[in-house]
Amino acid sequence: MTTPAAPDSNVRAWLPGFFAVAVIWGGSFLFIKIGVSELHPLYVTLGRVTAGSLMLLVALAVLRDRLPRDPRLWLHMIVIAAVGVSLPFTLFGYGEQRVSSILAGIWNATTPLVVLPMAVLVFRTERMTARKAIGMTLGFLGVLVVLGAWQGLGGAQLTGQLFCFAAATCYGLSIPYQKRFVAGRPESGVALSAAQLLVATAQLAIVAPLVAGAPPVPTDLSLKVVASVLALGALGTGLAFVINMRTIRLAGASTASTVTYLIPIFAVLIGVLVLDEHLAWYQPVGAAIVLVGVAVSQRLFARNPRPVADAAPAIPTPDPAVSRAGIR
Repeated sequence: MTTPAAPDSNVRAWLPGFFAVAVIWGGSFLFIKIGVSELHPLYVTLGRVTAGSLMLLVALAVLRDRLPRDPRLWLHMIVIAAVGVSLPFTLFGYGEQRVSSILAGIWNATTPLVVLPMAVLVFRTERMTARKAIGMTLGFLGVLVVLGAWQGLGGAQLTGQLFCFAAATCYGLSIPYQKRFVAGRPESGVALSAAQLLVATAQLAIVAPLVAGAPPVPTDLSLKVVASVLALGALGTGLAFVINMRTIRLAGASTASTVTYLIPIFAVLIGVLVLDEHLAWYQPVGAAIVLVGVAVSQRLFARNPRPVADAAPAIPTPDPAVSRAGIR
């Protein structure tokens, strides 16, 4: 799918939605942090994907669209839902039991650095070039700075950051998998994403009770936790997707992809202002190096930049233009 860039006169049509998506996705890490304060990460994810599924089913009804009907596609969805939705959502929850929402938002920005080697070495959907290698090297130097590697690594902080990086690694696997096996299908992005969430809901409904025990009684939870989980699903996993699809139509996939660079900024601002979290000086510096590495590897400094390879995806879609636009 190739979408032409919008003329300057159309900026007012898509810019509010563009910033709304950045705020919603940046705020997702706040909602996860609140959710895991009382819920097991698996139940945070289950509540999130259930609410998101309902939101996208409503969107399908409004758009008079329907879910995919190809049985082979649903088999691929089992893999995509597990690796691209259930696992990373849950791993971020485990991570935020140990680190701040700010750090989780920063780690989410490393996804393109994982996508590239997977796409080159495992799925063979891209070729390695000197520019990509330089960008990837810069990005992983940024990762070491975020970790504060010179101080020595260990403890719960390291474990939490590794959980968050593992979540980004899951995205790095799921995105080229979708490009290899699902891209180019006639179904809409909304239909494909709704299918992912429905499959993820079924997976988590089975796994969560086995791993985390009986589900909690909703009345035993605080209002802020219930509201946070619902917001994660209905806003971050549902509404933001629909808004971002509109941005892609109006402004083009390349422009929409730049929301990736705003997400960690809003994650930091929200974490500081709402949760009173704090940053060490080297963490935002490392995040900046990571984003520069991503920009170099994705040719965003070139005259004809390409869309970012889903740098923040919580729900990457199989449409290659959409998945590279950072769908969450």
